[in-house]
Amino acid sequence: MKKIKIGHKEISDNSYPFFVAEAGINFDGNFEKCFKLIDAAKKSGADAVKFQTHIADAEMIDTKIMLAHSKKETVFDLMKKCELSLKKHKILKNYCEKKNMIFMSTPFSYEAAKILNALKVKVFKIGSGECNNLPLIEKVTKFNKPTIISTGMNSIEDIKKSFRHAKKFNSNIILMHCVSIYPTPPNKTMLETIPLLKKKFNCPVGFSDHSNDINLAIASVSLGANVIEKHFTVSNSWSGPDISISLTPDKFKEMVKACKEVHLAKGARNKILKEEIPVTKFAFASVVSTKQIKKGELITNKNIWVKRPGTGQIHAREYYKILNKKAKKNIDINKQIKYSDIK
Repeated sequence: MKKIKIGHKEISDNSYPFFVAEAGINFDGNFEKCFKLIDAAKKSGADAVKFQTHIADAEMIDTKIMLAHSKKETVFDLMKKCELSLKKHKILKNYCEKKNMIFMSTPFSYEAAKILNALKVKVFKIGSGECNNLPLIEKVTKFNKPTIISTGMNSIEDIKKSFRHAKKFNSNIILMHCVSIYPTPPNKTMLETIPLLKKKFNCPVGFSDHSNDINLAIASVSLGANVIEKHFTVSNSWSGPDISISLTPDKFKEMVKACKEVHLAKGARNKILKEEIPVTKFAFASVVSTKQIKKGELITNKNIWVKRPGTGQIHAREYYKILNKKAKKNIDINKQIKYSDIK
């Protein structure tokens, strides 16, 4: 699988997952809240803070579609309220970098992508709604920055088309398994899509988790997730469409710790660990005599068995090899058998 660098972070199977705190539009139009989100994300162990770059008139027409969580505000009005100027984007990016964090944002139009490119962002993020937006994917990938593409609401066949299109212009593509249900219940999460995408596309794959807890994100690491993205808020009392599925700083920090532990626990055994060797001395068993054995007597299951510790010359796994051999000399009861005792 290809390794991809985002700033100072390596995205690979050998590295800890890349943790993205999805601030999104959880600042609800209040610019000062953005700084609180960045501060809290830093303390919570996030590698990056991701916002959303909206230019309402460039990304949609106002058809008066209401927000799913509220009948008091249209989608267009919310996008308009959460627009950030180039200047404000620059302020947030500089603030993130002073804290040694990576600034990210999702563009929802080519105009928004151009703003981010002018800022020299280190990575682009394509949201699930734009996963099959081939014209926008082309424009973004041509900026020649690592590009993360979320795959919610798209079939494997649709993902294949988008991935192949993106790869025409940029080799540094990361896919994100995602289910666009808010919140996503466990039985709709389909985490085995993560290794499926890795095998099919041979690229890093992450998990954009829309569940309202941390368990599924933790589980995704054991299946190979290289990036973990979770909606993030400073407080559940804040207003905004994504607050109900957003982690507070304490939960995000707990998730990061658990995900790192799971990452360390990955791997497959092919030999005994050196740290296990001292335990074998008492935990393993050796072949011992269960009766007095006379010289010339046949070794059978009537006069030998296996007992701890494993310090004897003949290990329990070799028990069957010495059956029906003859004793070279007298052997006392409860003695560890040696090869020199038998012929």
